[in-house]
Amino acid sequence: MTHGVSWAGIALGTLALVQVAAASGQTLPQPPPPPPAVVGFLSFAQLPDVIRIVPAAPASDDSRFVADMAVYRATRALQGSPRWTLAQSDDEVTTAGLFKAFRCVLGANVTPDNAPRLTTLVRRANADSSRASTVLKEFYQHKRPFQVVDGPVCVTPETKAALSRNPDYPSGHTTASWETGLVLSAVLPERTTSILTRARAYGQSRVVCGVHNLSAVEAGWMTATAVFAAQQGSDEFHQAVKAAQAEFRALGGAGSVDPAVCAAEAALIAKDPY
Repeated sequence: MTHGVSWAGIALGTLALVQVAAASGQTLPQPPPPPPAVVGFLSFAQLPDVIRIVPAAPASDDSRFVADMAVYRATRALQGSPRWTLAQSDDEVTTAGLFKAFRCVLGANVTPDNAPRLTTLVRRANADSSRASTVLKEFYQHKRPFQVVDGPVCVTPETKAALSRNPDYPSGHTTASWETGLVLSAVLPERTTSILTRARAYGQSRVVCGVHNLSAVEAGWMTATAVFAAQQGSDEFHQAVKAAQAEFRALGGAGSVDPAVCAAEAALIAKDPY
């Protein structure tokens, strides 16, 4: 997703410049095309049928819905706490943002610039999980908790308004972070426990933030797990994992992380927030 860029706006602005240039006899270069979509490892037909795998979104008379609302109300008390601050940081779901969230468990500040192969692997894997998540979102059209009961959320009013137009179930952030955690565990199997602990906390941040129900977070975990299982049948996926392994080993802990910051984060996520 490209943030802050309107290709329609660029096109209109370019058209105006072209008209001015034509009147003056000047020639302007053509604008760059929109960035290409990331291609995943699975065709749409190869994606698991998540509507059959993932439990249905809870109805308003469902005990899961009651539990969702109870957790939402209780976690509003976390506003302004260190866990709230972490949830705000975990709102950044770009590849760079995901690498930042996993920096402590990776022991390195991985970036798209210093780890292009790992970046491509994560982006392609998440392209698959995003398609699966979108299928469920469009199918259930489930409301977010703040649309049912008003309460503070950890994002800006503008982001909250945008989220209101994007269904709750499952959590896209959770799907992406759990898929990323599974991929990073495949690259660094010896760090699986710490990687998936951080991935779990990333999903829980959406509940702390007040922008997703607990059931949506759980559905995100299940969605990503199903997609990751399907990706195991892709030779291209396994080749990409091996390439990313070699690249990460060569980094040698580039851009070391702050031990004090990492210790504080580890203590924070060791306790479930609800």
